[in-house]
Amino acid sequence: MEDKKTLLIVEDDKYIINFISMTLKKEEYAFFVAKSVEEAVSLFYANQPDLIILDLGLPDGDGMEVIKSVREVSDIPIIVVSARQEEGEKIQALDAGADDYVTKPFYMGELMARIRAGLRKTGTARQEEIMTVFSTGSLTVDYEKRKVLVEGEEVHLTPIEYKILLLLIANRGKVLTHNYIIREIWGYAEDIDAGNLRVFMATLRRKIEKDPASPEYVLTEIGVGYRFREK
Repeated sequence: MEDKKTLLIVEDDKYIINFISMTLKKEEYAFFVAKSVEEAVSLFYANQPDLIILDLGLPDGDGMEVIKSVREVSDIPIIVVSARQEEGEKIQALDAGADDYVTKPFYMGELMARIRAGLRKTGTARQEEIMTVFSTGSLTVDYEKRKVLVEGEEVHLTPIEYKILLLLIANRGKVLTHNYIIREIWGYAEDIDAGNLRVFMATLRRKIEKDPASPEYVLTEIGVGYRFREK
């Protein structure tokens, strides 16, 4: 495999570790295994993986701590694989910065599809990092500092809002369908639809547009999707 990707598996269940490891070896991915929060954070900093597969129930703490620690310094994809099925748990993990959420028990084929989708997004993001600052009109995005400014004033975006904005900017001028955006941001999340996406777009516009009702940057293509205005 060219440009071999490195994954970090954070899991304390031996059976699941073996289950995932066997497939990753077959697909020729390099990987490291951490069985605790402390070990996960240590291996992340030591090896700089391309993607993290994360269990939330760890012996020395909650996997949410790993998400928060990683998100302080990196945007690499994090796929939560957890037995927790409550909607609130999923929302909390996604809001904290996880990119996807898989409920145990799971099919390995589905997990691999989500891994491939996450790694594709990593490639897109790294291409975008070549440009450290994007600016148009009153809007500025500093990729290196992960800051969004409007009229020179920093505005706070949630992790999901920030990802949506970066996706739109990376494809500025192109119409992105609802399904494309949902797939790129949430992977295969079944509980996200066009209605949910409209809510996120509305909150994003309130934060970056002078007049959200008549947007300057994020335009709606009725019945199709959204487009970032190219100037």
